[in-house]
Order: sequence, then C-alpha cells, then structure tokens
Amino acid sequence: MKYRQMKSIIEGLLFAAGDEGLDAKQIADILELQPHSVTGLLKEMTEDFRREERGIQIVEIAGAFQLTTLPAHAPYFEKLAQSPTRSSLSQAALETLAIVAYKQPITRIDIEQIRGVKADRALQTLVAKNLILEVGRAEAIGRPILYGTTKPFLDYFGLAGLHELPEAALFQNPDDLEEETRMLFEKLEGHQLTIDDAEGTDESV
Repeated sequence: MKYRQMKSIIEGLLFAAGDEGLDAKQIADILELQPHSVTGLLKEMTEDFRREERGIQIVEIAGAFQLTTLPAHAPYFEKLAQSPTRSSLSQAALETLAIVAYKQPITRIDIEQIRGVKADRALQTLVAKNLILEVGRAEAIGRPILYGTTKPFLDYFGLAGLHELPEAALFQNPDDLEEETRMLFEKLEGHQLTIDDAEGTDESV
C-alpha cells in the first residue's frame, strides 16, 4: 500500500470514528501495520494539515486520535449553529418543528407519539437554534416540559403570528409525515424573510 494512500485511509477512518476517535493500535489492526508506524503517520498528517492550513486538525485525547475543527474558526461555527435555515436542519428536526408549530404547547412524549421515534436530539437542535423554547409544564405525571415556537421562528418565516401558518394535515400518520413536512416548508419558504429583514419586528409568539 502506498504511503499517501495509507494517510488517506487514516483520515477517512478518523472521520468515520467521530468523537470517539481511534487509538494507534485500532488503526494499525485495520491497516495491518505496526502501531509505531501508525503513530509516525499520524504525526506527519498533523504537520501536513498545519502546513496546508486545512480546516481540520488531528488531536490526541486520552490516547485516542480525533479529527476536529480549529479553535480559531469557532465564531463561524457559532453563526452556523444559530442560523435556522432549512438546509441546516435534519428531516427529524424539520418534522419536529412542524409538529410543535401546529400542536403547541406540546410535550416531547406527544411529539414522539406522532413521529413514532425519539425526538430528544431534534428538540435539542431546535432549542439551540432558538426556533422553539420551553413554554411551561404539562399537568401530568412528572410535569413534562411543554414546547412552543419562538419569535425568531415567526420572523424567519415572515409570519405575523401563528394564525398565518398554512393549512396543513394534523400530523397523525407517521407514514405521511415526511411529505407533509416537505409541503409545509415549501409553503413557508414562499414568503420567508432573511434574518436581516426580520430584525426590528415587534410581533410576539
């Protein structure tokens, strides 16, 4: 196997491993190399990335090697995380957002009953992007959190209030949810504002 090819494979392995990373022995076993050879390759790759001013770097944390972004680029990632564009949201997040918009206030359990799958991660994403927020607690066992949409949600889609949401199905059939969500956001994006255009509006949820 060529030297350059081994580096390429290692980069792909680290990408696939994600936050868990891989130690030198794991990589060595996959490539059928000695761990010290892999350690040398990783050191060279670290220097390669730095010299080429790549947007990623290799770091070693608790003996495992990971691909991470550069700390200096953090402000740009924060902007990305805060941008509530449709393209930055997964299908799960879009479906969850649609359900919250039409069924609010609604609990996580009720959302999961409609979707038929867990909604924890989707809710976390939407809260982080300030598209939904906690609006209270349900009068039920455990007092589960109730979720509703935010003012930035209305601003982003150019809505004066929830009464301007397009007519939509009641999101009762999980088999139809993906298509219903797609049609809903196509309607919403027909009169969507940019974030800059939305600044200064005073309507509340």
